[in-house]
Amino acid sequence: MKFLSICAALVCAVALTSTAQAQQGPLKITIEEGIIQPLPFAVPNFQAETGEAGQLAADLSRVIAADLQGTGVFREIPSSAFIAQYSDFNAAISYPDWKAINAQALVTGAVSVSGNNVNVKFRVYDVVSGTTLGEGLQFSGTTDGWRRMAHKVADEVYSRITGEGGYFDSRVVYVSETGPKNDRKKRLAVMDYDGANVRYLTDSSAIVLAPRFSPTGDRVLYTSYESGFPRIYVLDIGSVQRRVLQSGEGTMSFAPRFSPSGQTVVFSISQGGNTDIYSMDINSGQSVRLTNTPAIETAPSYSPDGSQIVFESDRSGSPQLYIMSASGGEARRISFGEGRYGTPVWSPRGDLVAFTKQNSGRFHIGVMRTDGSEERLLTASFLDEGPTWAPNGRVIMFTRETQGAGGASSLYSVDITGRVLKQVQTQEGGSDPSWSPLQQ
Repeated sequence: MKFLSICAALVCAVALTSTAQAQQGPLKITIEEGIIQPLPFAVPNFQAETGEAGQLAADLSRVIAADLQGTGVFREIPSSAFIAQYSDFNAAISYPDWKAINAQALVTGAVSVSGNNVNVKFRVYDVVSGTTLGEGLQFSGTTDGWRRMAHKVADEVYSRITGEGGYFDSRVVYVSETGPKNDRKKRLAVMDYDGANVRYLTDSSAIVLAPRFSPTGDRVLYTSYESGFPRIYVLDIGSVQRRVLQSGEGTMSFAPRFSPSGQTVVFSISQGGNTDIYSMDINSGQSVRLTNTPAIETAPSYSPDGSQIVFESDRSGSPQLYIMSASGGEARRISFGEGRYGTPVWSPRGDLVAFTKQNSGRFHIGVMRTDGSEERLLTASFLDEGPTWAPNGRVIMFTRETQGAGGASSLYSVDITGRVLKQVQTQEGGSDPSWSPLQQ
């Protein structure tokens, strides 16, 4: 795979790696912090190869462009600036016309529709070097799944230009919120990563918290107060069938999360004034106690290889972050800055831990190395909490609550440089997001 020869302008969406990475093209790129200048790109409306494909081709092009633009790594050149007229997918590219408007990447495509079936062909061009970054690229699907095809195209374009995995063809499960703060109605919902295609998974008859996707994206763990006290449920997204995970009479169970294999669940149990972390085989229901201290131990999250767990504990006197073996045992503290730390989540790349930090009356979403070094605070607000990682480990989604206005909660995302912060558009208020893996 080649990278664009002008990729040096992306200094770069992979901050915090601190090492030089060699590209397979004519240039070596040294990774630095932040994005100095987004890469200019153009996406002319895809060609409609059949009569039914006209509007669909335009819609696909707009979603692809929005995906790329939204990363902060790219800057779209508007069609009003185009010199070249694109009307034939197989015609030769007039590179001078695209260079004249400073387009450094170009995405072209063609769409055909037959009944309910859609086929999308596309190419990615490095305008500066005058080369194609892939031939024979195409996806097929159905007309009602056209947005997903657009996300898949954008993922491929993103990957071929940056060398990073994409994250657009993914979903987010979250708590949809309506009503005033003193009578807030909450129900589980799932949507595309950009807020489209919302589907509700539960009603609002009981408080629901902390939904978490399985590694395969087909199940969700969550906490519900349906019985009057917190219990953990596992829900099948397709059928919406669910069952409770039994954790013993008289106990409160919460903060669940799947292991990377999807066969084990780690969670907290509160009983007799003590809160500890347990793991459970999801099929047999057999559980193992992993911590045994007088402290409050909660918010566990597995490492990508399943060998370790990062969690929150106040065993040192205030909430801090610790890492232990997935089988329990001695834990080592990794957070040492001022303030209170919580809700740690291990990056899917294995290199970072995201967390919530409270200090001096402000809340932050931050990241640190798994040894506690290189702590970086990415946000600051009245209340930011509950980070979740995009599948490529380069973007974090979280909950932001505004001061006043009834304390409304919304979903936001931020890249790991902290430079690209934006609100995720949802139909209603939202909290407790969990990002799925890329869809299969």
